[in-house]
Amino acid sequence: MAADEGLLLNISEDWNLPGFPHPEHKKFPRSFRVKERRGIPKEGKSTKRKFQGASEGPPPKRKNEISLLPGKKTNVKEVERTGKGKPEGLISPKKHSAVQTNERQAERPFIKTSSLFKNNPEIPEIHRAMVKQVQEKVFTSDSFHELGLHPHLISTINTVLKMSSMTSVQKQSIPSLLEGRDALVRSQTGSGKTLAYCIPVVQSLQAMKLRVQRSDGPYALVLVPTRELALQSFDTVQKLLKPFTWIVPGVLMGGEKRKSEKARLRKGINILISTPGRLVDHIKSTKNIHFSRIQWLIIDEADRILDLGFEKDITVILNAINSECEKRQNVLLSATLTEGVARLADISLHNPVSISVSDETCDQHIKGCKAARGDGHLQTSAEPDSFAVPEKLQQHVTLVPSKLKLVTLAAFILGKCEFETNQKLIVFFSSCELVEFYYHLFLQTLLSSSVAPASGQSPSASSRLKFLRLHGNMEQEERTAVFQEFSQSKSGILLCTDVAARGLDLPQVTWIVQYNAPSSPAEYIHRIGRTARIGCHGSSLLILAPSEAEYVNSLASHKINVSEIKMEDILSILAMDDRFKGRRWGNKKSRSVGPQEIRERATVLQTAFEDYVHASAEKVSWAKKALQSFIRAYATYPKDLKHIFHVRSLHLGHVAKSFGLRDAPQNLSASLGSKKKSKLKRPNPHKKTQSKHCLAEILRSEYSSGMEAVDAKVKKQNKHRKPRNHTLQN
Repeated sequence: MAADEGLLLNISEDWNLPGFPHPEHKKFPRSFRVKERRGIPKEGKSTKRKFQGASEGPPPKRKNEISLLPGKKTNVKEVERTGKGKPEGLISPKKHSAVQTNERQAERPFIKTSSLFKNNPEIPEIHRAMVKQVQEKVFTSDSFHELGLHPHLISTINTVLKMSSMTSVQKQSIPSLLEGRDALVRSQTGSGKTLAYCIPVVQSLQAMKLRVQRSDGPYALVLVPTRELALQSFDTVQKLLKPFTWIVPGVLMGGEKRKSEKARLRKGINILISTPGRLVDHIKSTKNIHFSRIQWLIIDEADRILDLGFEKDITVILNAINSECEKRQNVLLSATLTEGVARLADISLHNPVSISVSDETCDQHIKGCKAARGDGHLQTSAEPDSFAVPEKLQQHVTLVPSKLKLVTLAAFILGKCEFETNQKLIVFFSSCELVEFYYHLFLQTLLSSSVAPASGQSPSASSRLKFLRLHGNMEQEERTAVFQEFSQSKSGILLCTDVAARGLDLPQVTWIVQYNAPSSPAEYIHRIGRTARIGCHGSSLLILAPSEAEYVNSLASHKINVSEIKMEDILSILAMDDRFKGRRWGNKKSRSVGPQEIRERATVLQTAFEDYVHASAEKVSWAKKALQSFIRAYATYPKDLKHIFHVRSLHLGHVAKSFGLRDAPQNLSASLGSKKKSKLKRPNPHKKTQSKHCLAEILRSEYSSGMEAVDAKVKKQNKHRKPRNHTLQN
């Protein structure tokens, strides 16, 4: 009896082994359970009978037991695994036909949804305190006729720029600037700050007693952070100068040949618009540039210029100007007041007037700028900064698990561009590699023949999907062409980095999508500022992972309100597109699509992405590099946001799904670790300073128009040439 009990114990333990599922475990297919039971030794069967006899109830019949099994389809791999090593004669003809039926069903295309919609983190409820957003009135009832401007200039503003009334920032800024005062202008993005300084500059230069000559050189210098903003400001100045042909504008920026820029400087430029690094390059290497007649120094988007690490370049420029011309009018324009802007205002502005349109508290906040300061510094508040938001801008957020981010973004783009008219979207990513990867992924999947319009669908639907990309590592000619094409287009999708987040006026943009969360609320404001400009309507969508939900409260602390859109509502748009119909739904109409079919349609779309990525080893490697770039960018969030955006909170396997990878890369952490080790082998007492400098260089390369990449190419080409060509481009 004791031996029997020991035998019983061993057999009961064997049922828990991976190869021996428990007889009453309902998760295994029917064929699997029958084969395993037939493969049990005789001792096991007799022992099992003794065990069942010892139980309270009689042993159930096999027939009844099998009938309780769920009608689950058997996978081919499971059949092969369970039948391995067993003679075919062990399976009865009836069972064998059932196995063949299961094999045929397995061979039939069927969409599985378990990998995409299972094991995801729970989506938390967003609990946020409703705050009153700071909103400024964009337009006023005052017209430009009341400013006493030149009649031709007023006519150009009305006819060419099609503006009759001033915005609030223009109403407050232009009279003070026409009086010759220095100014610190703070206003929401898209409120007309460019014209607020361009109109006084043109008015003062055309009114000079001695007519401006081209050979005189620059009378006004405008510094901007990016190439695109330089082109846009140059275009605005050109339009204003149509009646005054003797005043010559010009632009200096990276990506163009120095020789042609030097030729333009030699001929003469009266209103010079430049990026800081490029101007420093010419100050050091070009002899015919001078600032003896400078009357205006304007620093646009001053906060961004300083954030990108151009503080030293600004110092070099200020020293060069001060050495030749001390008396001039200085203007700083910024959407936010940071400590860096305050320091720059202390250095460059003399008894300035502060202009802040958003609210009275902000005006009091920087009121100390107006007069001489006792301590010589502009004080900034320790309280969280509040930002002005356009009145007609609707802000949304959606919480999406990492595995579903890619299909959610694709579904949103398809819904807006295929089933709505005149939709113009800008999608922001955190790095150049991400922009390139998703741009080619969408081109090859959403626009390929495999997802061509189905029967009954409008043939022009897919033609509305027009993808463009813009980032810092592109060649200047291509960047300019993309910028102009998207500006003139009535619809399309622009995938870009934050290089397009500052100051750009891209007309008729209806939606701003932030696929990767910005690193600060200020950057959030600048991104969404590409829509709802100058009183127009616009919307924005911020995509967050469940672990990043706290970011909504961070925005609320800066008086930014967002309303939630459910992920299911975005994915439900796939019900309108029969290209992603699940196999088992046949020819059912889309009207009665339920949650299960929406999940299957999302899986069809995800499968298309994964098939493209895994079509070749080169594409898989490309996806891995994009994933690495995302992780590096994720690690650069500032300290005050680390509790929300931390690398350790990422599930690598789930994040890999959003790059079309079926599994988490095995060697990804190893490659990152090897880089870490190589750095650790070189001890440096100034390690912390170097890491900060490295991060600044990364940001500078990305957001200041990507000149680091161009500079590297130039250095490689000019390796054996004269050393004078090894200066910084911008």
